[in-house]
Amino acid sequence: MDQIAGIDSGRLRAFARAEAARFAAQRPQTRAALEAGADAFLDRVPMHWMRDWPMPFPLLVKTARGARLEDLDGFGIDDFCLGDTGSMFGHSPPPVARAIRKQARRGLTYMLPTAAALEAGRLLSDVFGAFRWQVATTATDANRFAIRVARAVTGRAKILVFNGCYHGTVDDVMVALQDGRTVARPGLVGQVADLTAGAVAVEFNDLAAVEAALAGGEVAAILTEPVMTNSCMVLPEPDFLQGLRAAADRHGALLIVDETHTISSGLGGYARGQGLRADILVVGKCVAGGLPCAVWGLSDTVAARFHVYDAARAPGHSGMGTTLSANPLQFAALRATLAEVMTQANYARMERRAARLAEGLTRVIAAHGLPWHVVRVGARVEFICAPGPLRNGTEAAAAHQPELEAALHVGLVNRGCLIAPFHNMMLASPVTTKAQVDRLIAAFDEILTELTRQE
Repeated sequence: MDQIAGIDSGRLRAFARAEAARFAAQRPQTRAALEAGADAFLDRVPMHWMRDWPMPFPLLVKTARGARLEDLDGFGIDDFCLGDTGSMFGHSPPPVARAIRKQARRGLTYMLPTAAALEAGRLLSDVFGAFRWQVATTATDANRFAIRVARAVTGRAKILVFNGCYHGTVDDVMVALQDGRTVARPGLVGQVADLTAGAVAVEFNDLAAVEAALAGGEVAAILTEPVMTNSCMVLPEPDFLQGLRAAADRHGALLIVDETHTISSGLGGYARGQGLRADILVVGKCVAGGLPCAVWGLSDTVAARFHVYDAARAPGHSGMGTTLSANPLQFAALRATLAEVMTQANYARMERRAARLAEGLTRVIAAHGLPWHVVRVGARVEFICAPGPLRNGTEAAAAHQPELEAALHVGLVNRGCLIAPFHNMMLASPVTTKAQVDRLIAAFDEILTELTRQE
């Protein structure tokens, strides 16, 4: 019997066809609206990755409140995707919505700071630690600027990243490990530069490989998430992150920690919670409650080194900064999020809901005898259709089951539950209810019962 991760492939494909047909039949208004109005967009979507949702056509969202969506056809959907972390604290948290409305009456952008910006800076250091902050629009931008600073202060060209990593669409990290060599990732559009000139890839959790890559003195910085998240999730092994810190210090490299997804782990992020000292810290997505915003901060030592470099460089464009970054709307939303939304109490609620979800999914998987596992990092939960734990990006790629996962995702949507389209990521927000968690667990159980039933 042909199987995919313990599921009969014939049964899986029949299930996928039936669920796709059910989704399409239930959404005539959405289909009609897309047919009438999508041609203006390249590939009929505003962003190309919107095609990556596994449904026959995208949902059109009418409203989003708390942890729930309503689509154009009137279906209510429990949202565990939450904008792939952008709305991790729920859709339009009231303090953020109030701050945006208030600032909108005062102007949206004017290339100057505000009093709210000063307060946001203080709050950033209270929450994440004493860094010298800059504000960007996306974590991609923040990572790009952090890499420039690292190269500037070290005088070195290369960035060390981990195979299968995610740091947005920064060119410098679009590399992979293939047969022990760093290569450009397959599928890059219009790629002409040799990315291996500026980056080296090694496997996550492999300190010996990190040491070997740093030994030549060419690496300016290690850029890492504390947990690999844009693949099947991979946790750091004991002492791995502190091993990175020590290796960077020995070889004169910086450590850039990208908390854009691992901000789910708790107040202040994973690094602060684990006592990991970052030279540069990057946080994006949810940091301003869902408004496009990211921050990056330099340690006092790195900031001092950068000031020396900056004072001596030739005049001209730095290659950092975009006109609409650090605008007053961002300051207002950032201040409101840090002061009133990103709180210990809210993280405690998220932790409880995520624990309930992880325990329920694990129980269902065991009841159906499947060789899968569940991983959780604070409010972030993922079921992985393979045995675990996974150790690195190569194992994560092998564990990914796109056909099976797509069918599961459509089945969940048809049962009123939305999870992230990329892998099987789910988030519990402060406003996610026990009932919503239990509905997702029940829907998951119903689907696995259908896929594993004996004739």
